[in-house]
Amino acid sequence: MFDILMYLFENFIHSDVEVEVNHDELTDELTRAGFRQQEIHKALAWLERLADLQDSQAKPYLNRSHERTTRVFTAEETARIDCASRGFLMYLENLGVLDFATREMVMDRVMELDMPEVTLDDLKWVVLMVLFNVPGCEDAYNQMEGLLFEEPEGLLH
Repeated sequence: MFDILMYLFENFIHSDVEVEVNHDELTDELTRAGFRQQEIHKALAWLERLADLQDSQAKPYLNRSHERTTRVFTAEETARIDCASRGFLMYLENLGVLDFATREMVMDRVMELDMPEVTLDDLKWVVLMVLFNVPGCEDAYNQMEGLLFEEPEGLLH
């Protein structure tokens, strides 16, 4: 499933072509690219739920009015997301790349990935996908992209 998300992100992120929202056509394209139907459906459902997270009535806990919150990770989150990745989320929050709502969107999307453990690199891609899909996060997306692709080696994360 994550490979499909990466495929879609990498093929449409810098494209001038609008992302095709017709599920049948998108499914056909992904099938031609060699992905299995079951994984395609999981990936498309993952993306749909990402879009749903932006509806504050559906997820009232994502109200952006919270200034600063402390995140306590559940046992399940700690088992799937290592210390470096959790630290990276705090780092992004301190930089202002993530706020309360986008951090929780990232956590929601990470926990729904079909993988037993999420690596730091996987987490970084999820952060980019979330920021790309949330209106008003263009500056945060650009800052995150800069952290990933333009910073010299040897940074904390």
